Amino acid sequence: MFFLKEKKKLMLIDTHAHLNFSAFDKDRNILIEKCLKNNIWMINIGTSYETSKKAIEIAESSPQGIFAAIGLHPINLDTGLVKIKKDLSESESFFLEREFDSEKYEKLAKNKKVVAIGEIGLDYYWKPKTTRKKELFKQKQKDLFLKQLSLAQKLNLPVIFHCRMAHTELFELLKSKIKNKKSKIKGVMHGFVGTLEQLQKYLKMGFYIGFNGIIFKEIEGINFRENIRKTPLERILIETDC
Repeated sequence: MFFLKEKKKLMLIDTHAHLNFSAFDKDRNILIEKCLKNNIWMINIGTSYETSKKAIEIAESSPQGIFAAIGLHPINLDTGLVKIKKDLSESESFFLEREFDSEKYEKLAKNKKVVAIGEIGLDYYWKPKTTRKKELFKQKQKDLFLKQLSLAQKLNLPVIFHCRMAHTELFELLKSKIKNKKSKIKGVMHGFVGTLEQLQKYLKMGFYIGFNGIIFKEIEGINFRENIRKTPLERILIETDC
């Protein structure tokens, strides 16, 4: 949640929402109406072409207060190498794509309601068992990520990063893309789950850090309290990830 004062009113911006998912089909309009009435704005985040289109559609339904991000989430890439268990409540929002169609996504990204590319990144939670397939799986995700980073750089849009069990590889890919000030990438580490050392690397690269409800979980090797304490207040974004 990002705080914004406009005309002496306190505004709240949920920087990472998914009201574009089918789970909200029945009460989406009611929720949006309540949010806007209480000065809560939002950015709905795409995870596939279809959910990205839906995020834009929702944003266009309101003259202000609702924005969109577009992108292909790593687990929505159909590598043909792993089966992913889907929550039945979100199954209609889970669209696998065999490849990233840069032209289609770029057309979406040029919509005036789109404020970022995301969520994109690496996710190694579900992966093949054999070494050969595992490496191929990771490479496919890396290729997808780099293509979307290039799109963000081309359009000068910030990036919403998703990273699960892959901080080392993600950091190396970011370093390879950021050669100088002209190629600098702006963005936020969404739902950050990592060590203090990893956090400091991202802060040094100029990124914002997103925190959501996962901070209340106990995860081995992760000290959320320390991470929050060490993150400058002006670099923290609070998300619902609803």
